[in-house]
Amino acid sequence: MSKVELAVATFGEGFSCSQAVLSALASDLGLDRETALRVAGAFGGGIARMGQACGSVSGALMVLGLKYSQVEAGDKRAKEEMYALAREFIKRFEARNGSILCRELLGNDISTPEGMRLIREKGLFTSQCPKLVRDAVEIVEQLL
Repeated sequence: MSKVELAVATFGEGFSCSQAVLSALASDLGLDRETALRVAGAFGGGIARMGQACGSVSGALMVLGLKYSQVEAGDKRAKEEMYALAREFIKRFEARNGSILCRELLGNDISTPEGMRLIREKGLFTSQCPKLVRDAVEIVEQLL
């Protein structure tokens, strides 16, 4: 099973988009699945269902951070390279989807009861979110 397929399957099991993305790539980064699911747990639904940055984006940025972040004080080169990769990810994700904000991607505000009702009625968690998970993993794999 590819990482993309694993992420989409994990999302289909009921995990959030952030959990699906990070956990699918975790083993490549020395992180076990359970830890990845825990770390990414608060980032689904645009950070705790606030409609902010899409959890797929957050999960992908966690992956890039685990792989490339600065780990020594004063390593400005690593920090700048990490930020450049993060910006490139965001640029590519926005090019595919028009935004990185959950509420814009879903066309409804997930943080409100009315928005959540409409998202569920329209089936966006099953139609739109798996595509966002897939896009995030595809793009982050290109950048790794």
